[in-house]
Amino acid sequence: MGLPEISIVFSSLSVSAVQRSQRGIVALILKDDTGKSFTTKEYRSITDIDATDWSATNLDYIKKAFLGIPSKIIVERLPTAAADYKEALVRLGGKRWDYLAVPGIGAADVPDIATQLKTWRDVNKKKFKAVLPNSAPDYEGIIDFTTEDIVVGAKTYSASEYTARIAGILAGIPLTRSATFYELPEVEAIAESETPDADIDAGKLILINDGEKIKIARGVNSLTTTTPTKGPDFKKIKIIEGHDLVKEDITRTFNEEYAGKVNNSYDNQVLLITAINAYLRGLQGEVLDPSANNAMGVDIEAQRQAWESVGTDTSGWDDQKVKTSSFQDDVFLAGGLKFLDAVEDLKMAVHVH
Repeated sequence: MGLPEISIVFSSLSVSAVQRSQRGIVALILKDDTGKSFTTKEYRSITDIDATDWSATNLDYIKKAFLGIPSKIIVERLPTAAADYKEALVRLGGKRWDYLAVPGIGAADVPDIATQLKTWRDVNKKKFKAVLPNSAPDYEGIIDFTTEDIVVGAKTYSASEYTARIAGILAGIPLTRSATFYELPEVEAIAESETPDADIDAGKLILINDGEKIKIARGVNSLTTTTPTKGPDFKKIKIIEGHDLVKEDITRTFNEEYAGKVNNSYDNQVLLITAINAYLRGLQGEVLDPSANNAMGVDIEAQRQAWESVGTDTSGWDDQKVKTSSFQDDVFLAGGLKFLDAVEDLKMAVHVH
């Protein structure tokens, strides 16, 4: 039976674009042997950091993440001799954060992080996402960062080492834009892709040099295989951010105000639906498209199937009867949302007379 659960599934047909609504939290896993005994540190600004807690390399990773201005950074520390990252992943599983990076991670350890991330999202319904190097996971919750030889001052970083910076950017991006063409002013040179369009289509997040500035080519995650419920729009980092935002907010409302606290009557379901729709109306204009019908209601088909599954013949029930006949402890909701995206492409026809 397990814990009470709310499952919100977004159909690609009803979602075209999305925009973030708040700054996020970065989670870092660092292997470090500076003689300290702590396992976790949380920082809200660079001034919170005690430089003696970390090696120079790890201190640099934390500071790079802060360049993106996330609201907070959670750092999980492991000894450098740790064979894997399991202990840190267990600690992170019960915390609230948005983007994970493991700067310096080796190729052999990347699949384990990717597998855990998928479990968190698909099984535990977390909103976690990860920036991993050269991983090609084909998954909307993982950003596959692949640009190598990133020159910053006297140091050259690998893609793995610079994942902390990318995670900070993605967590700190404001409402008004996407990651596309986000500039990294500290970067002086990169190993430029010879096939940037193909890389983007392959789900790779890459940096480009436009001749003057180094910037993110396009804000895509690693998803490449689309389905009827995960269309091409699911490849956008901003789309997934929007999904995660609404899922988390509605789930929190459900858990704090309804789960275990009220009887599962139709009247109480209406109260929940009213609260959700009021929340959605509040997002219109900044997050949701005000010209669309952004609303939730009772999922009549799912509720009918639930009654049929326990042997109840509903063939004589009209939709109103199904809607008002709540089923056990389940609340079935469905609806459509249309998110606002940032401007990224210009298609202009010019007719010369």
